[in-house]
Amino acid sequence: MKRFFILGALAIAVAFSSCTDDNTSSATKFSVKMTDAPGAYQSLLLSVKEIQVITSDGMTTMPVGTDPFDILHFRMGKDTLLASQDIPAGQLQEIRLVLNDTGNTVIIDDVEYDLTTPSAQSSGLKLKVNADLSAGSEYTLLLDFDAAKSIVKTGNGKYILKPVIRAIPQAISGSMRGVISPAAASPKIYAITGTDTIGTISDSTGAFYFPGLKAGTYKVDIVPVSPYQVKSIENIGVVNGSTKDLGTIAIVQ
Repeated sequence: MKRFFILGALAIAVAFSSCTDDNTSSATKFSVKMTDAPGAYQSLLLSVKEIQVITSDGMTTMPVGTDPFDILHFRMGKDTLLASQDIPAGQLQEIRLVLNDTGNTVIIDDVEYDLTTPSAQSSGLKLKVNADLSAGSEYTLLLDFDAAKSIVKTGNGKYILKPVIRAIPQAISGSMRGVISPAAASPKIYAITGTDTIGTISDSTGAFYFPGLKAGTYKVDIVPVSPYQVKSIENIGVVNGSTKDLGTIAIVQ
């Protein structure tokens, strides 16, 4: 630990300031990716304008800052990131995928066709999703785009894009919290797993919080001010999508 204090002081100072932000404990980092189920086309370009996320706390709009991309490049386990940002924690209810008016095309037998998508362009393709977004966790929503079922040929030789998408929510991290007693111990707290160490401090009430922890087994070292004694807690399990509550931890002199 002495070596860590010397080499990691600056990094820990940054972590302390970020982990004690009140907004962090009420938000979820939410990312949306897209993958493809194959279709018999040479190319299928999608131009996504934004993603609207509906939760029990309301709606959050996530702009998509990408040019039209060929979804056929993202299959067999490959995916592409559309958007990522913090949103309020709560119950995830619906996702709306809104496409741009132009830029959606399909290439068949070396001929490029514009795709029209009236419903998705106006209000967004609505996908019902039921998942709990826990505060401090990170979630990825994977949109599984079915290219074969999403292109419809009309009687006059044109093509319409009617996206068929399966939404798969995936929690990719967990979190940890607890309360130090007495609060006057004002400790530095370290969550350690393998060679990774993350630091934070307790607030004026003794509470501390570690968001965005990868799943695994942790050791927590609590280093209070003098005359309080250092305390370690072993074998703390962190699970994706949930918060491990250590309760009240007593520190003695």
